[in-house]
This record gives sequence, structure tokens and C-alpha cells, in this order.
Amino acid sequence: MKYGIDMGHNAAPDTGAVGIKKEDDLTIAVGTRVISQLQALGHQVVNCTPKSASSVMDSLSKRCSTANANNVDLFVSIHFNSYNGRTSGSEVWYASNSGKKFAQPVLTEILKLGYVNRGIKEGNFYVLAHTDMPSILVECCFVDSVDDMKRFDPDQMARAIVAGVTGGQTATTPPPATSDPEIVKLQQALNRLQVYATPTGQPLAADGKLGPQTNQAKQRLKTIFAISPAETEASNRAMWEAITSITVDRVVLRPNHGYGPAVRYLQFQLNIPPTGLYSDATVSAVLAYQKAQGLTADGVVGPATWGKLVP
Repeated sequence: MKYGIDMGHNAAPDTGAVGIKKEDDLTIAVGTRVISQLQALGHQVVNCTPKSASSVMDSLSKRCSTANANNVDLFVSIHFNSYNGRTSGSEVWYASNSGKKFAQPVLTEILKLGYVNRGIKEGNFYVLAHTDMPSILVECCFVDSVDDMKRFDPDQMARAIVAGVTGGQTATTPPPATSDPEIVKLQQALNRLQVYATPTGQPLAADGKLGPQTNQAKQRLKTIFAISPAETEASNRAMWEAITSITVDRVVLRPNHGYGPAVRYLQFQLNIPPTGLYSDATVSAVLAYQKAQGLTADGVVGPATWGKLVP
């Protein structure tokens, strides 16, 4: 089955609600995991989240156009609610009977996590009304609810959504015997870093098989890091050290004090030449990115900025 996954907002000026946590951050955290889990189950996935938009309407239109152009079988838009700090719970919206068939199973799975039941609801949201296939909009929970934010776990929420749209399948299903856990780990890391086989490619299937797509993506990442493409222990160790510095350590990069693979990856993400030096041009690009994302614009890349670049 082919799924279209839309991580709500995240395309300024189309930005999400802000409460205890930011909706933009949470939709990415859940959406990227939903994509990886669906791929691990062997499904095709199209990421319908636009990289940029000139207006909110342009953002909404691009999401629908991507889903329609790729003829996905089901469109899933992931969102989080916000109201008065006291309201909590989960709800799923649909606009057609075909969408309703998916809305209830998804909500049922989410409610197993302990959230308040706000029901499935019929609505004419733009992304539901302008997609050509069954579609649902999931309001996972409330970003301004203390109870919901204490309960929220992106992995659990993603598994619930995946189980709901696949009829009970979960990504914890044991992989085939031919699957290599180390390759799965690599594929998941490449997807998280948004480094695919080609600049315009789709996320990799986390199937544990070192096929041409995974190999190409791995070589692209090594090129970005300026690490030897040779399949040697030293080269692969250097690659994983660089990945860990970004995804786990969240290495802090400061003007005139940052260099190496992490800076080169930062420059890749900001679409500027990857020199590996935290130059004035890099500072300017970081400041612009931080302002666009609603972050403190100080030119320092720390956990908050990395959290936006690499959820």
C-alpha cells in the first residue's frame, strides 16, 4: 500500500501551535517515525510535507498536490491540538466514508496509550477536501496540556498510527531472516538525516538490505562529511562518529569555533557550500534559519536548532 504522510505545518508562514511544546517539532517527531515504521513493514511512503511555502494556502495546496500526483492510497495528516491548557485528548478527522474507515482504527490505537477520547469527527479541512483518496487528519493530543505532554511519546504515537492505518501491523514485527539489524540502523540514520540516494529522492525502506539506494545514500553522506568513500573500518567508524555527534551528542557549533563533519552537514542542510568551516556565510544562513523557525537567533547551533534540523 502507498501512504502519503503529511507532517502538519513546518513551512513558514504555516507554523503550528505553541504550548508546553511546539506542534511543529512534534509533528516531525511523529511523522518521521511513521514513515520509517511503514517502510519497515514494506509499504511505499510519500512525504507530503513541503520544504517551503509562500503562504499558508500555498503550504496546504502543496501537500494535497504531492499526494494526488503520487496517487497514494491513503493520506494521513499529523497534527497536535491547543486550546486552554486544561483540555486534553485525541481526535481524528475525516471528510468521507472511505476516510472514516481509517479514522476509527487510528483513534482506537491511540486511546490504548491512555489519552482522553475526543472521538472521530467529520470536517472539511483543506487537506481532507482537496485530496483525491481516503484521507484523515490526526490530532494526536494537546501541546498545552500537562497531562498529554507527560504521556506523549513519539515512538508510541507513531506505532499507534501505523497500527491503525495498516489493520494492526506494527514495526516491531520481526524482520525477515535476511534483514541485517546494522543495515536497518544505517537506513534509519540516513532517513533521519534526510540524506537519500539522490538530492530529490524518497526516504529509504528500512528493510535491512544493503541495496543500491542505501549504498548511494551512504556514499552521499560520506561525501557531505568529507570522509573517504572506501568501505574500510576506519571510514565507516568516522561516519558513525559524525552521525552520533549530530543525532545523539547534539554537538554545539559556534561562529569561528566549529569545524569538521558536523559543520559540513549543517551547511548541506542550509543549502550553502560545505566547506567544513563555520564561516560568516554559515553564520548568516544559521541566523536566517533560526529566525524562520522561531528560535533564538544567536548563530549558535545547539540542541534547539539541531532539534529542528534533525528531529
